Amino acid sequence: MPPEAVTKVALRLKYQIEQVIPCELEEFKVTKANSPVITRKVIATAKSAGGKEHEACVVYCLLVCYRWFRRQAILELWDADLHNVRATACEMLAKQLIELEEDQDYLLQDLLLKRYSILIRGEPTEPANAVERAVDLHALRVIGSSGYQKCITYLWRGWLVQDDQYPSNFIPWTQKANTKYWDHFDPDRMRAPVYQNAVQIFFSLFYLALYTAAINTINSTGDLDVVEGVLYIMTAGFMFDEIAKFWKVGRYYIGFWNVFNSTLYALLCVSFVTRVIALGHPVNDDAGQRHKFNELSYNFLAFSAPMFWMRLLLYLDTFRFFGAMLVVLKMMMKESLIFFALLIIVMVGFLQAFIGLDQVDDNSYVTGFIFKAMLNSVMQSPDFEGFDKFAPPFGLILYYIFTFVVMVVLLNILIALYNSAYADITDNAVDEYMALFSQKTMQFVRAPDENVFIAPFNLIEVFLLIIPFEWWMSSPRYERLNNYVMGVVYSPLLLITAWLETKQAYKVKRNRRNGESDEDEVQEWEQMSGELDLEAEGWTKRVESTRPNVETDVAVLEVRALREQVEELKKVVEGKDVGGANGGA
Repeated sequence: MPPEAVTKVALRLKYQIEQVIPCELEEFKVTKANSPVITRKVIATAKSAGGKEHEACVVYCLLVCYRWFRRQAILELWDADLHNVRATACEMLAKQLIELEEDQDYLLQDLLLKRYSILIRGEPTEPANAVERAVDLHALRVIGSSGYQKCITYLWRGWLVQDDQYPSNFIPWTQKANTKYWDHFDPDRMRAPVYQNAVQIFFSLFYLALYTAAINTINSTGDLDVVEGVLYIMTAGFMFDEIAKFWKVGRYYIGFWNVFNSTLYALLCVSFVTRVIALGHPVNDDAGQRHKFNELSYNFLAFSAPMFWMRLLLYLDTFRFFGAMLVVLKMMMKESLIFFALLIIVMVGFLQAFIGLDQVDDNSYVTGFIFKAMLNSVMQSPDFEGFDKFAPPFGLILYYIFTFVVMVVLLNILIALYNSAYADITDNAVDEYMALFSQKTMQFVRAPDENVFIAPFNLIEVFLLIIPFEWWMSSPRYERLNNYVMGVVYSPLLLITAWLETKQAYKVKRNRRNGESDEDEVQEWEQMSGELDLEAEGWTKRVESTRPNVETDVAVLEVRALREQVEELKKVVEGKDVGGANGGA
């Protein structure tokens, strides 16, 4: 679809939102179920913004408008509330369009997964689809819609896969209803995020087990045993994986967990290097250098133990409990930036004052002492001894002031920020978890490898396939070689996944025979639903006669009833007037 046409659709929608919300409104009037703002007519008008030819890009364009209004709220602070409400309206319109779409294939492949571009300064942007846009913009209401989550589920299971010929297009997986076991024994199925995630969790637990065994079996001679060797080989595989992803994605790949993992791998590299240095000295070293470097290597290894266990959280975020907690931690880390910015400014100012007050001692010693005492105050363990020597009584008074500012003011600000972040996330925990799960799914799907070698198997790809074969072998033969190698490497897992997919295929076939969706599960309240005829029993009419109208506000219903009565009364009065006039004549 031409970027110019998509941009025009987005501008039409922006104009519509500005007219629908011309002034500042309460957000709940836009988000509630029977909203007087996002009405059926408004939804129908938004759907027609692209006409018949460009109708599929409307959801994507609403997310573009959502980003525009959020940016406008930052640029025009005096109208920030108005623009934020308009952005919320874009979310609600996109959600309604997704949930009202009945054609599932059109919803998944055109509305949500087809990629579009807009024009910025005359240049088309990088193509993206509505699923990616919603994740990038953290549009929780769109992510929480039923159609969006169905799309994420299909991507997660590998029921929607990227076309080999045109990677920007998603096509249905054709073997979904195939009940033949060996047809599912396919190395390409490792592209499915659910299987990649399972392999990552397994290797993460195995990596932790190796580390536990290595740290609890110290070799006094300094020699590398098998456990430590495998541990360092897996570390090399994880490092290659991080470098490859950073090479492909660029600086936008850098995040909290990437820095965390890189720090862990750096500590392990230092441990390995010091171990190699220790091995370079003879066993009977009179100077004790072998023992010294061996001990230093184990110290670095032991120092990284908390990071090994915290690393598990990165791979357990698909479970709801851990996912919600990770979102809370992420928000708290962001809020901490405000605290640390204030703390650094305060600490630098007081540090300079303390150094200036001491004119006797060596500056290097004084600076170390002062810095340690200030850090103790931050950790709520102030030490007032020694400050009476700093130009008394100024030094001690200044340290009292610093302790008060840090412990009473700044730390309470940090606690308040943490409470606010926790409340914001827990109040919306379900949508936040779905957003995290969607983001994880898109990490697997967005820029997949042609040949999926999950770390540490990527070492096999690098040293046994890419280096010796890729540079001279033709593409079809190299692809076939990769499939053979992946079939051997992943064969234990593929035996299990083929069995699971065969069982799932029987369910899909049964659902299709019953006219249900492929992923439908028969619940206990549905087991006897076919044996009950509610309409023949008269239960349907009875319920219909007593069903309240929840779609329209009660006050509006009362006003409508009163208007009908006024109309009837008006007709009666007009009839009497006409009758009296005729009698007089």
